[in-house]
Amino acid sequence: MILAIAIVKGYQQQVRNKLIGFNAPIQVTHLDLNNSYESLPIEKDSLYETQVKRLKGITGIHSYCAKAGIIKTNEAFEGILLKGVTGTYNWEFIKEHLKEGRLLNPDEPTEIVISSITARRMKRKLNEKLLVYFIDEPPRIRKFTIVGIFDTGLSDLDELYAFCNEQVLRKLNNWPAHFISGYEITIANPEKVEETSAEVELITPIDKGVNSVFKRYPQLFDWLELLDMNVLIILLLMLAVAGINMITALLILILERSQMIGLLKALGARDRQVGRIFLFMALRIVLTGMIWGNLIGIGLALVQQQTGIIRLDESAYYLETVPIRLDWIGLLWLNVGSFLSCLLILLLPARFVSRISPVKTLRFN
Repeated sequence: MILAIAIVKGYQQQVRNKLIGFNAPIQVTHLDLNNSYESLPIEKDSLYETQVKRLKGITGIHSYCAKAGIIKTNEAFEGILLKGVTGTYNWEFIKEHLKEGRLLNPDEPTEIVISSITARRMKRKLNEKLLVYFIDEPPRIRKFTIVGIFDTGLSDLDELYAFCNEQVLRKLNNWPAHFISGYEITIANPEKVEETSAEVELITPIDKGVNSVFKRYPQLFDWLELLDMNVLIILLLMLAVAGINMITALLILILERSQMIGLLKALGARDRQVGRIFLFMALRIVLTGMIWGNLIGIGLALVQQQTGIIRLDESAYYLETVPIRLDWIGLLWLNVGSFLSCLLILLLPARFVSRISPVKTLRFN
């Protein structure tokens, strides 16, 4: 039970943090019905940026530009979404997953950072040139130099995004210097994305839309929530197995000591008093098992958390190792719930004591 909860909670947390880190928890863009990757531009507003920064829990607000293009080589071509950023962009997440090279130089308009998936498909390596075609009127081409290659494990997003200088995309879009695709807002507590998003929406002009990461990827977050059902099924199965084992153990204890039960009843002991004796004996076994279970379960979880010895296929699970998240309050409730459940389950076989006749057991002896 401990490992099931720790692994699923760890998996949910790490995948959620990856999704939040890749696109920022909150985005502010032009409010329209445009479902393409390129939204209508908005004007940079220093007063709005200041207001957002003053909100509780906000750690930063960064502008960006976005433009779709096609990467083409002699062997293949592939669509890509270029994300233009400035020198103040929050690179913490990409830096953590940077496999080769370095991050962008904000003063170099020809540099680009791509994913390992894109590099592998296009057969390009670090410091090589990359041509990107833009379907405009007329079509235009830009040559970039690959200065960094990242791999976040989120293949659906890795194969889509690449990072370049914001000024390049602004010129390609023929936008003035104060026009951008939108803002990305980072927060201190990823668990409060929806609350913070609602606060940002209150101070955002009506022509701009506020989208949280949960609204942009609802299918992925719904899938993560479904994992809770798997944990519930595992816990119920474990509890059923534990309950059957304890009922069996208690019945064996009662049958082995039927002579003692008959003697106690002959001396005047009531059924409830005798049943309580065996219930306490069974609960002692339960507590011993819980102590060992906690030591082994938490021990294995800590070993995996510190060493990452059990690995995963990142292309299938989005993570390199089995994740662990130990919630000590949750563990406390798990132990309390398990103990109370076993106590209720054991009340049934304890009533079997009342069916033992002292006359028959003593005569049989």
